[in-house]
Amino acid sequence: MATTRRADMFTEDGKPSADDPREHRSRLGDERSTLAESLRCLRLTLELKCAGLDAEGMARRAVEPSTMSLLGLVRHLAEIERATFRVLMAGEDAPKLFCSAADRDGDFNGAVADPEVVAQAWEAWRVEVEFATRFVAEAPSLDITAEDPLNQHGSGGGAMSLREALIGMIEEYARHMGHVDLLRERIDGRIGQ
Repeated sequence: MATTRRADMFTEDGKPSADDPREHRSRLGDERSTLAESLRCLRLTLELKCAGLDAEGMARRAVEPSTMSLLGLVRHLAEIERATFRVLMAGEDAPKLFCSAADRDGDFNGAVADPEVVAQAWEAWRVEVEFATRFVAEAPSLDITAEDPLNQHGSGGGAMSLREALIGMIEEYARHMGHVDLLRERIDGRIGQ
């Protein structure tokens, strides 16, 4: 007889719940609101999957030789949010948060089991998410462009629209949500939608 693991899910019985903030989203919106809402739900999923973990759980690595951890992913996504919206799209000259020329993987390498490091990572991520959310809401159009000459954002080495940047960010989060699922399940067995 097969057993079910639904009891380990984040929401009751694995079904939509009033407790799940992703279930109360606007529907049938225009292009900007649809893209922004999709990204908002992915960001909420990251928070949901990391909820209730201490610094040790957040910093627990996947399997060797990987340096991936939930904390590393929070730091990584803060870097990507910053690079995409603050640096690329808004044109700000903002230094990297965790990575450097000497440590290109500083987002993961510096993800250590220290409550202060965890708090700093979440704060940095929230600041960048807030900036990005405001930038997208206030942009005159999804057609505004920024130059990506080094092809760091998937532009092919040229102009990139805000629309493409949003889709790229959705892809980045979606890619990592599978990692987040596996990391969380490895930590305490929790699975979820």
